[in-house]
Amino acid sequence: MIVRKNMGRAKSLFLLLMVLLFFFATYNLVAMIMDHRPDGLESFTRKVMRSGNSNSKFHVAVTATDAAYNQWQCRIMYYWYKKMKDLPGSDMGKFTRILHSGRQDQLMEEIPTFVVDPLPEGLDRGYIVLNRPWAFVQWLEKADVEEEYILMAEPDHIFVNPLPNLAYGTQPAAFPFFYIKPVQNENIIRKFYPKEKGPVTDVDPIGNSPVIIKKSLMEEIAPTWVNVSLRMKDDPETDKAFGWVLEMYAYAVASALHGVKHNLRKDFMLQPPWDLRVENKFIIHYTYGCDYNMKGELTYGKIGEWRFDKRSYLVGPPPKNLPLPPPGVPESVVRLVKMVNEATANIPEWDSLSRS
Repeated sequence: MIVRKNMGRAKSLFLLLMVLLFFFATYNLVAMIMDHRPDGLESFTRKVMRSGNSNSKFHVAVTATDAAYNQWQCRIMYYWYKKMKDLPGSDMGKFTRILHSGRQDQLMEEIPTFVVDPLPEGLDRGYIVLNRPWAFVQWLEKADVEEEYILMAEPDHIFVNPLPNLAYGTQPAAFPFFYIKPVQNENIIRKFYPKEKGPVTDVDPIGNSPVIIKKSLMEEIAPTWVNVSLRMKDDPETDKAFGWVLEMYAYAVASALHGVKHNLRKDFMLQPPWDLRVENKFIIHYTYGCDYNMKGELTYGKIGEWRFDKRSYLVGPPPKNLPLPPPGVPESVVRLVKMVNEATANIPEWDSLSRS
């Protein structure tokens, strides 16, 4: 009888303990979700899925040429990569500049670099960006990449906050571009993504950069990306319609052909002058010119009294200590210029690159 009573008490204590454990687990789960902002649920999901990954670090890979215009941008990018890499919240691994000029340049000792061949002469038809997918094919085939994930980036990217691995296991993360419109261009997309493959909405509104993707998945997509890019360039209607973003559409189509959908992250990147604040975004993409009058008003399409435009420095690096924008200019533009100035002030021999 005493034994039964003791057993009953033990069973009750065990049940009570289980209830308490369940309560605390539920409380912590809810607290974790509620603590995060709009992307909190995504951040929580990412943590759960990453718990099954043996290596959540991603390798930062940027394709570039040996032109001075690309060189100075890569130097600034690499400076900010080093500043952000080991900060809390970062999943950045190693860094590689994939140099598709086919020869070494004077930055080999400053920036980790892997030299690959350009496309055979004439194949890019003057559209040098076509070398990007071919560069990734060669690098993935020949380089020893330790990380399980890859961030495909561009020289005009600046890391403004520590970047975590935004990919969900085998689902890559990408930035949605407002000007990549597969649905509106369905007649063209169908030349490369036939109806039997699925709806045109399978093609994400993205380019290849920025994208965080599993290396093994990128190894499958990259050769298709090359083929689709060349086929698009060979088609006059497609070439005319897509223009300078043709290679971006090609990546989106190639991914869809492999059944890959991306997790679209608007917080992945901001693009001044259209995005006004940095906030919790991770990368500044300075592809657009920033033109303002001295009242701080945007004069886009017209050269401003104050301006920052990377194309002003096609043959050599920008000078140190660029003037800051006038009062009233958005915080994103001010932050961009300050970050460029910090990098140029601290990179050794900033003005030493030969102009090309």
